[in-house]
Amino acid sequence: MLAAATLIGLAINFPFVQKFVHVTAIRALFWSAVINGVVAVPVMAVIMLMARNQRVMGKFVLVRRWLHFMGWRATVVMLVAAVGMFVMWKK
Repeated sequence: MLAAATLIGLAINFPFVQKFVHVTAIRALFWSAVINGVVAVPVMAVIMLMARNQRVMGKFVLVRRWLHFMGWRATVVMLVAAVGMFVMWKK
């Protein structure tokens, strides 16, 4: 997956590919950051659920409450940022 993404990113910089794709490198970086920010919310939520699961984590289960709190807090901050981005998109 990483190799494919690297090759696609490399290919969009060539002029003969840009005739067909019409995507600049900066635009591709912008959209990859937007997608990353939106996808991060459910990924962080799943990670937080797995971190407290003894069956999944074994002896490395998350037991400290403040770490659990901070993880969920970061997840909520990412959710608020993603929702805010969509709310403010065309303003």
